[in-house]
Amino acid sequence: MTLKDMVKGTRNMLGRHIRKWFYNKEILFDAANSPYFLPMVNAIQRVGPGVKLSTAYELSGPILDEEMEEVRKWIEEYKQSWPRAGITLMSDDWLNKVSKQEFVNFLAYSLKCTAFLSSKDVSGTKKDANFYV
Repeated sequence: MTLKDMVKGTRNMLGRHIRKWFYNKEILFDAANSPYFLPMVNAIQRVGPGVKLSTAYELSGPILDEEMEEVRKWIEEYKQSWPRAGITLMSDDWLNKVSKQEFVNFLAYSLKCTAFLSSKDVSGTKKDANFYV
């Protein structure tokens, strides 16, 4: 067996494990195109065997909290550019077809990105000209 065959076999084995995970959790294959997918796989490869991966609890608790804090900091930095660059305030509405609740989302758009600001439940609110002012 050549080195090339060994590498191909290892790559196929890795592909089978990734494929089964995608199938089992019904993850869209396009997720492999995420800019975060390859760095994640590379990090797993670098740490090697023997290092325990994060648990579902850690991912949905402390690690999620850290990620939310990073996003909050990024949004605060982003807001600092608003006086210089300017923004456009936008809104959209949507209906939850199951609960029949109506919502209006408020967003801030600038050249850098669009950021979600808040959402308001407007179920049962009379929608006339005064509502939009």
